[in-house]
Amino acid sequence: MKASQFFVSTLKEAPADAEVVSHRLMMRAGMIKRLGAGIYNYMPMGLRVIRKVEKIIREEMDAAGAVECLMPVIQPAELWQETGRFDKMGPELLRVKDRHGRDFIVQPTSEEVITDIARQELRSYRQLPKNFYHIQTKFRDERRPRFGLMRGREFTMKDAYSFDRDVEAAGRSYDNMYAAYCKIFDRFGLQYRAVAADTGAIGGDRSHEFQVIADTGEDAIVYCPTSDYAANIELAEAVALLPGRADALQALAKTPTPGKATCEEVALLLGLPLAQTVKSLVLATDELDKDGAVAKTQVWLLLVRGDHDLNEVKAGKVEGLKGGFRFATAGEIVDHFGCKPGYLGPIGLKKPVKIVADRTVAVMSDFVCGANEADFHLTGVNWGRDLPEPDVIADIRNVVAGDPSPDGQGLLAIQRGIEVGHVFYLGTKYSAAMNATFLDENGKPRLLEMGCYGIGVTRILGAAIEQNHDARGIIWPDAIAPFTAVICPIGMDRSEEVKAAAHQLYDELKALGVDVLLDDRGERPGAMFADWELIGVPHRVVLSDRGMKEGQVEYQGRRDEAATKLAVSSVVGHLKGLLKL
Repeated sequence: MKASQFFVSTLKEAPADAEVVSHRLMMRAGMIKRLGAGIYNYMPMGLRVIRKVEKIIREEMDAAGAVECLMPVIQPAELWQETGRFDKMGPELLRVKDRHGRDFIVQPTSEEVITDIARQELRSYRQLPKNFYHIQTKFRDERRPRFGLMRGREFTMKDAYSFDRDVEAAGRSYDNMYAAYCKIFDRFGLQYRAVAADTGAIGGDRSHEFQVIADTGEDAIVYCPTSDYAANIELAEAVALLPGRADALQALAKTPTPGKATCEEVALLLGLPLAQTVKSLVLATDELDKDGAVAKTQVWLLLVRGDHDLNEVKAGKVEGLKGGFRFATAGEIVDHFGCKPGYLGPIGLKKPVKIVADRTVAVMSDFVCGANEADFHLTGVNWGRDLPEPDVIADIRNVVAGDPSPDGQGLLAIQRGIEVGHVFYLGTKYSAAMNATFLDENGKPRLLEMGCYGIGVTRILGAAIEQNHDARGIIWPDAIAPFTAVICPIGMDRSEEVKAAAHQLYDELKALGVDVLLDDRGERPGAMFADWELIGVPHRVVLSDRGMKEGQVEYQGRRDEAATKLAVSSVVGHLKGLLKL
């Protein structure tokens, strides 16, 4: 490709609404153009990256035995009503009506449609296993779209769906897709981690997220540097930090703490470690009658150590809280504790509550908690002596760096990541809702076991840039760069030697299969170099009249601080070595 035939449109400054690095650099590099809130045109430079990402995905999905199809963006509401998601998904699901008043949705994902295909086509165990995938436009009506392609409303996603005869076979399909994803992300050239994850609203049991490592990532990834343990912070297991409960050494005492409503303030006032305090959080669950009105409310007291934070995902897995919970109202708190928040605790309640203690809290002794009276806390609190054992002991907190790894292989560390892929084992969640069955060897109908596997194609671009950039612009990995190499001839309109050498090098690299661009725009060297550093082309070769006279060219990798002089005759071999051709 020659630059004069392509479309290069760079900006010196990013638009004011560009919030994060990837958004700013993609706008400046002319890769995307904003059309509306969370909706972008993919310009030629950005589209080249998208097509390379898609090509890698297709090659590895095909190699793993998946079969490509294409499902529509607009889907009949009836399928989503079968699974209940038409109502449950909320305002992120864009609902539309056709001219006849029939309901449709703009797909955010395709579980319903693929299950409909499966129940019509996969009739016998002999047709299993089967894995269908497509790469298609999705739409989620984000309340506040932001960060460019990182959290837009319209985006491109690869989603795949496996169908198996039983749980064991579904596990093999899951493992196959997990391995395929590792190959895909290895080929992208990105630093990533595959972490155990919560399945969230999509349902299912087994789940892993593929997270691109980036300091600006929204997600916290927990891992053990000395083992293979890795998990999203929502799922990372927090073990008890004490080997067992020590004997009580202090007497229970009601201690004045005027105006000190937080664990940090109380610990400072009393001259105690924050880890000796216990934090109280009050939740409520509502039982509804047949008309949907609240018939009964249960109040829950969750206890975590003062230096720890509640993990709401884990709390939602506690028996009794699984059906959904909310934070208690001020009135409910006063009604049960006789006190406003800030001084709450498990002793001296006005009405009974269910008490859930985190694993670490359950083995604490001589701890500090609220006295259920304003400006007072209790010190020297001990289980068994001063209050009954908790109703439930569970892992309900976020891990922190330095916690023991649950596999016993070392200490946990935490880094930031951007979720760009997710694999789920769905089981029969959708096949049961839609009666998707097959006939087994005995001619009996059985529900299909399903898996779901997604990659955010356009999100890969944002994540790659968040991980790979510097003050000059983007730094693309070779495999997904819009162009792998750029030839920058200086003054080729004035020097036939430079022009001839540039075209010869261009032809040789093209013949080797290198995705090379020849910048024949006639730009000044500074402007030309700035464009390609901003765009992030990994390899640059500069030819000049002076260099030609010396028989040399300048090569500079995008991460290199300075150029390296090479003999004209050796530059092709040098690039072949770097690109492993």
